[in-house]
Amino acid sequence: MTALTTTLATADWRRRVFGLYEDVRRCAAEDSPEAAHGLWQRGRNDLLRDHPASALHAGARTGFTGLEVAAYDPTFRFEVAVDDAGAGEVMDVATGTDGVVPFRRLGTLVLPGLGTLALWKLASYGGGLFLPLRDATAGTPGGTYGGGRYVLDTVKGAHLGEGRTPGSLVVDLNFAYNPSCAYDEQWACPLPGPDNRLTAEVPVGELYRTY
Repeated sequence: MTALTTTLATADWRRRVFGLYEDVRRCAAEDSPEAAHGLWQRGRNDLLRDHPASALHAGARTGFTGLEVAAYDPTFRFEVAVDDAGAGEVMDVATGTDGVVPFRRLGTLVLPGLGTLALWKLASYGGGLFLPLRDATAGTPGGTYGGGRYVLDTVKGAHLGEGRTPGSLVVDLNFAYNPSCAYDEQWACPLPGPDNRLTAEVPVGELYRTY
């Protein structure tokens, strides 16, 4: 692809991801989070198989039958208020393609029975919430991507919405997904730091295998 073609494809990918998550939020509100999860899974499969900006290489897309995603488990869905702990902390993430990506911590999310995760804001043009996750299944056989996964990345459209309590967020770990660099190392992917790592297992969401 030319640089222009690649840029246009990436822009279209993001537009489609925004649309997919809009449909997911609507489905969760009107039907159920489990139904929304199925919609999300089908949407990601379609994008990775068919879209020119897919992180899967052409050979992998030819025989692609779908991502390996765990069955929906409602015990891993939370509506969480943002605690002030750690707010204002700065995290600069060096990437191989995008230089240093700056983040500022908005606070902490307490997930009952699992632990705590830092919630970040992308501190550059576009802003957006960023919630990465690495848990005890990372890098294990049949488990999740060793570098960790994303739950929210709103600058790219991955947003599950606000909770019913003002100031809270929907944090549904069933929607945890592998960043593009899990499938193609040419993509720049900020990965979870120490404050976004859980010692507990999170066996839901997108699992990891090579394609």
